[in-house]
Amino acid sequence: MSVIGRFAPSPTGELHQGSLLTAVASYLAAKTVGGQWLLRIEDVDEPRCSPKYAQAILQTLENLGFEWDGAVIYQSQRRAAYEEIFQTLLDKQRVYPCSCSRKTVATSGRLGIDGVIYDGRCAKYQRDAPKVLLGKSNLAWRFQLPDEIFSYVDGLLGKQSSLVAQEFGDFVVLRSDGLFAYQLAVVVDDLAQGVNQIVRGSDLLHSTPRQLALYQALGALPPNYLHLPLIVNTAGEKLSKQTKAQAVISTNQAGIQALKLALHQLGQNPPAEINQLPELWLWAFDNWNVNLIPISSILMSA
Repeated sequence: MSVIGRFAPSPTGELHQGSLLTAVASYLAAKTVGGQWLLRIEDVDEPRCSPKYAQAILQTLENLGFEWDGAVIYQSQRRAAYEEIFQTLLDKQRVYPCSCSRKTVATSGRLGIDGVIYDGRCAKYQRDAPKVLLGKSNLAWRFQLPDEIFSYVDGLLGKQSSLVAQEFGDFVVLRSDGLFAYQLAVVVDDLAQGVNQIVRGSDLLHSTPRQLALYQALGALPPNYLHLPLIVNTAGEKLSKQTKAQAVISTNQAGIQALKLALHQLGQNPPAEINQLPELWLWAFDNWNVNLIPISSILMSA
């Protein structure tokens, strides 16, 4: 089966070194085996995203020599696709309306590995779910998780298992403000695009079992996953807009150095004498070795 990988940044800021690391790894993992590399702008959370950042990300990738296959997909333009899959889950009785406030969820649930675990108190309304018109109320909609273990073999971290219902609880797929949530949107898009290889940061490791449950509910095969180490600052915080991560400078020698740094952080170690972009990419294609990627977090100053 031909590999179809992707890079899916959220345009809440410009591309920083942590995102570049993911772009490089996902690109090489797909392209070195003759696969496709797709580019998707994950702007489903429209209030937090900006078209100017989306354009800046595309320009940075282009300046650095990335070549993606096909047209760029924008989640903000795909609501109809999300509504269709939501209706499928509704027909299968796998989603239910939830009227709980954030305060109720925070005070009634127990703390899990990725926030407060919803206690499922609104699941009893599932029988009445078809009577609630989509988009006609301020209710959130939750996906009902099965009480079973979901397992997969991560390309870097090995076997991962999760009793997802107990560890995360039923999660929101359609928000009370009418926007579809990340967990649903990403599965719908990956299915639509035929993505079968996902290389992304380990900050999304806990999203994977929830997404596997969605694949199962939709009767679809999930992709293969590889979760990369995070780049952190000296305080141990993941590089992000919130931690004031600096944007990658993608032009001239600064761009080449950023790309070299990403390769070094991935354990690839390109020769110091390479100072031209085409030559650097040629070296990266010839020498890519996923087994050299470190498992532990990477200090930005390193």
